[in-house]
Amino acid sequence: MSPASEAVAAFRTVHGTAPAGVWSAPGRVNLIGEHTDYNDGFVLPFALPHRLAAAASPREDGVLSVATLGDDGQLQRSGELKIADLAPGTVDGWAAYPAGVAWVLRDQGFANGADLVIAGDVPSGAGLSSSHALECAVSLALLGLAGLELDGSRAEAPTRPQVARWVQRSENDFVGAPTGLLDQTASLCCTESHVLFLDVRSGEQEQVPFGLAEAGLQVLIMDTRTKHSHAEGGYGERRRGTERAAELLGVKALRDVTVEGLADALDRLPADLVPLVRHVVTENQRVLETVELLRAGRLAEIGPYLDASHVSMRDDYRISTAELDLAVDSARAAGALGSRMTGGGFGGSAIALVRDADLERVKEAVEAAYEKAGYRRPRMFTALGPGSLWRCSPSGSCGRRGGCSPSASSPPLLPGR
Repeated sequence: MSPASEAVAAFRTVHGTAPAGVWSAPGRVNLIGEHTDYNDGFVLPFALPHRLAAAASPREDGVLSVATLGDDGQLQRSGELKIADLAPGTVDGWAAYPAGVAWVLRDQGFANGADLVIAGDVPSGAGLSSSHALECAVSLALLGLAGLELDGSRAEAPTRPQVARWVQRSENDFVGAPTGLLDQTASLCCTESHVLFLDVRSGEQEQVPFGLAEAGLQVLIMDTRTKHSHAEGGYGERRRGTERAAELLGVKALRDVTVEGLADALDRLPADLVPLVRHVVTENQRVLETVELLRAGRLAEIGPYLDASHVSMRDDYRISTAELDLAVDSARAAGALGSRMTGGGFGGSAIALVRDADLERVKEAVEAAYEKAGYRRPRMFTALGPGSLWRCSPSGSCGRRGGCSPSASSPPLLPGR
């Protein structure tokens, strides 16, 4: 059953009627450009076919109720939350994510209540942005119930970049996770068969062709099944470190440090900040060089940049784990063209760029390495990059992945497979 169909069925179970509609948003993979977003740098994500769907109906009493359908088929309910009373620290656990979205939208003039039921297939804790997919789906649902489509013709209709920043604020200020702008923008803005080249400082976006099938390539995602959380300390410590380094260097953000000026900059910093700065500056350069190869259609040549990115995250940013390193190393040894951890680190997933003919061998090698090490068997699947922003029919029966039909302003999605 698709996420949209599951959300509709769960909504009927909770509320005894069909929802007014279903909105969904995808998880994402960051091809390269890690921990550069909160340094005003460059990122290169693409959307997954995996989605979270929010079935929703309006309420007239200013109350938000949220239920989620877990992987075990069990429903969890938040209880009723008065939107007017929402404030940071008032909601804990998973319910803080949808509540934070409602809190931000209230400040933007959208304070109507809603019943929400959420279901989906983005793996939780895998570094594939399940929390942001949830927040984006909820934002689309609440705005949709208010009669607004993103980038729509009505004057009050918000743009996708606006909503991405609202979602970021909900996570930073309400949930308390110091995330950058990468994940929200990817979930809201990625399109089919492209990676999204985003300049976080300027907001400029470019959809760069990413024709894996035509090149005979796959991106293999290797979920180590060791969960990570942006709300925990390691992510925030590194963000604060890079902000301190920028202040010491007299620049707005580390984006302003060039590769040519890196050596001089490092000489001016205390030893604990040197590896953080080295990673961010060289990672920005790796994004730029990867984009140039993709623009030229040379997809198979980006592997060394993926490899170098992982080494930098492992040795300089120090956010990898033994499980991530083993997935990356065993994939490379089995013939992957390049491999790196993806996401915030401290667990989650790695990716490998693999030729079609080598895919099964790489998967088998990673599984064998995990078994030998005594680790839990990794979850592996290949990634395709569909677009985002789908509004689903209440029946969830249109035949597309997620049971969705596109909104008027949405880019097309791949059919289900």
